[in-house]
Amino acid sequence: QVQLVESGGGLVQAGGSLGLSCSASGSNIMTMGWYRQAPGKQRELVAVIISGDRTNYADSVKGRFTISRDNAKNTVYLQMNSLKPEDTAVYYCNAEQLRVGGYYTYWGQGTQVTVSS
Repeated sequence: QVQLVESGGGLVQAGGSLGLSCSASGSNIMTMGWYRQAPGKQRELVAVIISGDRTNYADSVKGRFTISRDNAKNTVYLQMNSLKPEDTAVYYCNAEQLRVGGYYTYWGQGTQVTVSS
């Protein structure tokens, strides 16, 4: 089992910055990332970082958000700059663990990010 503990988020004005962090328990955590879900919308990928530090971003956040990872601490970070009201959502940490039998996916409890105009 993997437990994810998120921190960060909050309220910020448009154009501002916020940082999120997520620490994972357990071993063999291969991919970590962030997803978000706005009211009335489906959960969507924000950014992921794959073992080996390969990254993937949603087009809507490229150039504004940066994902990074401290492998020793099993912690993933999301630095969000130039925030827009449309970035308002609950942000969920995601981790994939490689175990015997395959990959297992885990989710954090979610943290609210609100960007005011």
